[in-house]
Amino acid sequence: MTTVMTANTFLRLLVVVAGLLLLVSGLWAMLAPDSFYAVVATYPPYNRHLVHDLGAFLLGLGVTLGLALALSDALLVALSGNAIAGVAHFVSHVVDRDLGGQPTDPLTIGLFSLVLVALAVWRAASVERLRA
Repeated sequence: MTTVMTANTFLRLLVVVAGLLLLVSGLWAMLAPDSFYAVVATYPPYNRHLVHDLGAFLLGLGVTLGLALALSDALLVALSGNAIAGVAHFVSHVVDRDLGGQPTDPLTIGLFSLVLVALAVWRAASVERLRA
């Protein structure tokens, strides 16, 4: 029994480390895309928006790993991680709207992100009601 507990604890620790690395990498890509590109993503040509988008999705992955350790509802974990990635992706498109894409990108991505956030909140409320 001790071996199982030790293995489970070690696994959870590794998931925490992976989640934190993803979160830190995502924040780095979102907040300092030039630096992130120079150190990590040295695939030419440099594209600030692409690095921002990468950061958005790294944030979502990191949050998903963290929530998977904290929550028992898989759908809530998936919706929450996707909502975080969606909101960060929306921010990326707002910040980079001068770099191209469709003029409607911030609106469509923003609306989709809003739907993901609403679904996550709805699921969280449902889970809480089931618990009560």
